[in-house]
Amino acid sequence: MAPVHKLRIVDALQAHGNVVAMTGDGVNDAPALKAADIGIAMGITGTEVTKEAAKMILADDNFATIVEAVREGRAIFDNIRKFLRYLLSSNMGEVLTVFLGVVGAGVIGLGGGGELVLPLLATQILWINLATDSGPALAMGIDPETDDVMARPPRKANERAIDGRMWRGVIAIGLVMALATLLTIDLYLPGGLVEGAQSLDQARTAGFTVLVLAQLFNCFNARSETTSAFSHLFMNRWLWAAIGLSFLLQVAVVNFAPLNVAFGTVPLPLEQWLVCVAMGSNVLWFSEIRKWTLRRWSR
Repeated sequence: MAPVHKLRIVDALQAHGNVVAMTGDGVNDAPALKAADIGIAMGITGTEVTKEAAKMILADDNFATIVEAVREGRAIFDNIRKFLRYLLSSNMGEVLTVFLGVVGAGVIGLGGGGELVLPLLATQILWINLATDSGPALAMGIDPETDDVMARPPRKANERAIDGRMWRGVIAIGLVMALATLLTIDLYLPGGLVEGAQSLDQARTAGFTVLVLAQLFNCFNARSETTSAFSHLFMNRWLWAAIGLSFLLQVAVVNFAPLNVAFGTVPLPLEQWLVCVAMGSNVLWFSEIRKWTLRRWSR
């Protein structure tokens, strides 16, 4: 086979929309390796020209290493999507909480006395971004595989990292977070849909806590688009450590007097903490139902 024949094979496959990987070790393989999407040169027996033309070099000349590299690459890409899914849905929850809280202030009892009251303070939103976004999101970058990445067909070359299905999930999860937060505030405020008898600070602290807990529950949702959050639940110890630290920091913000002054919070009794956990967990149960529906639909 002449070098031009290999080039024609690569061009023909690429013309049909395929992603082409070409292996080689000799000088005559270099043009095809250069033209392929992924040129793979042999690290031991390959010539220097071939290595220069390639995008990947097999240090052990073992073709099985290619499979492991593909598995590693798919897992890394999955973790990037987890990172984006978590951050986007969590920030969507914050945006919708403030937006819907302002628009529907009179409905949930925040607009009493003719004065508009925000559902969350600016310092509380900054705390959420600091305490619940940073640690868990970074821990997802090293998350193990939640399903068999090699069992899937290759994704299309024009497929985006954030596709339409992810955007729909981001908006839906964010909306559930916002509704759970605002409903908790309404639960404790006088007036609104549910009659309460607590102060604004008490209601706002409860809503603030619900949003934080909802984002911590969302860590498990974001690990996969379709796989249950309870699958491989304890494989990532760094994620559990980040969630535990975020929860302890939230407890400190709510119960530690100097932080109460800084963040406009008040201590919550145990029964209110239990209500906040229950309201925040709605994100997890909604996501489980959505994932079950997506799995049924894909079949």
